[in-house]
Amino acid sequence: MRRPRHGQKIANNRRALLCYTLITFALGTVTFACNTKYTVMIWIDLRDTPGGPAALIENAMHFRINFLAISCGYVTVWFMQALLLYRCFVMWNWARRVMIPMAALYIGMIVVAIVILVQAGTGVIFYNIDIAIAYLAIQAALTVLYTVLVTKRVFAIRGKMKQALAEYDSSTYDTIILMLVESAMSYTVFIIIFIVAFAVHSNSLSTLCFLSINQIQVSRQKPEFLRL
Repeated sequence: MRRPRHGQKIANNRRALLCYTLITFALGTVTFACNTKYTVMIWIDLRDTPGGPAALIENAMHFRINFLAISCGYVTVWFMQALLLYRCFVMWNWARRVMIPMAALYIGMIVVAIVILVQAGTGVIFYNIDIAIAYLAIQAALTVLYTVLVTKRVFAIRGKMKQALAEYDSSTYDTIILMLVESAMSYTVFIIIFIVAFAVHSNSLSTLCFLSINQIQVSRQKPEFLRL
């Protein structure tokens, strides 16, 4: 981590960001490694199992390595959503009218995820856990609300800057807004595809979406990183 010049101390938020990066990197690495091993198992090592890869995918929760991958994947999403909430709260100066509904959705997402993991741990087929659709719907709702709230705030800041400086170039704010909307649209469309695939019990597409969701989430956060 680069140290500030002139003997200044490292800001607390920079230390927190470093810890956050290390934790999410570790969780992402475990998730990717377990998913890779599980993929090799179902398509190569255990391909001759009765029912083939399709049966192995349907009974994915019977493999501890896959359960670990799913658990780490959920926790990674919690951390990423928490960072988005923090940005949103800072942008709105910790206004309660913003914090309460967003925090409620976030807590609801975690509770639903825990219920999913508990049911999956009892041997229930993962793709038959209908409450997983609610989890995905909450993620989509958080994404849409976050984008609307932050975009509205950036619009307001841009308007104030234009009022203060008649010839102010607002291209920076315009670019931020475009990045927010574009990244949110791609993630929301992805979540909708995931929901539809899960609802119609398309196990192959659902598995593909689950394996990709963390990467999509990371790519969504990169353009949205605002130095607050």
